[in-house]
Amino acid sequence: MTRVLVAGASAVTRAGLEAILAREPAFAVVGDARQASTLADDVAEHEPDVVLVELADDRNGDAVAQLRLLAVDADESARASPALVVLTAAVESSQILELLNAGARAILSREAGAAEIIGAVSAAAAGLVVLAPEVERQLRGALVLNSAPTAAIRSSNDGVQPLTARELEVLRMIADGLANKQIAARLGISEHTVKFHVGSVFMKVGASTRAEAVVIGARRGLIVL
Repeated sequence: MTRVLVAGASAVTRAGLEAILAREPAFAVVGDARQASTLADDVAEHEPDVVLVELADDRNGDAVAQLRLLAVDADESARASPALVVLTAAVESSQILELLNAGARAILSREAGAAEIIGAVSAAAAGLVVLAPEVERQLRGALVLNSAPTAAIRSSNDGVQPLTARELEVLRMIADGLANKQIAARLGISEHTVKFHVGSVFMKVGASTRAEAVVIGARRGLIVL
């Protein structure tokens, strides 16, 4: 049984997605997230295998930040982060890359049909990547123009945004094996703030785990192991 958490700003949208998922006996909707700011907490509470999230145009920034936090939290727990299936109106390559960097495994149009959504959730749960045809076309075009497909997928900001002094401190402490709670205590800031710094580090270096961030940071000379 695949456990699915439905997330979206609109109650009508969430109800519609839950109705679609109810058609598939292999799915169990374990909860819903009403606000982007609570997504990480809802995932921790319900422990889904897949998060199906619909991004409203005016909330993409907050939601993407929360999606990135899921990967941050997963590195400190025994449970792996859930697979992310995103319904979005985003068509710009930069927006698509941002979603991929945040950990999205499937990206569909907000107008996707029931069969597409069910198929994407099943594929994401199985570890596969699914892109809507229009999303794939846009991404392929961007990769051809950039002539660096791997680097673009891993980090659209690679080499453009340097780490801040605080982010470097956090990266060094990650390399020392400190958990978020320990970093917060050492820096005198909240654990929530630490999570955002770690998420920003992940985005800027193009990493999806703490170990990967450390390896990339060392390779670039940002930290010394």
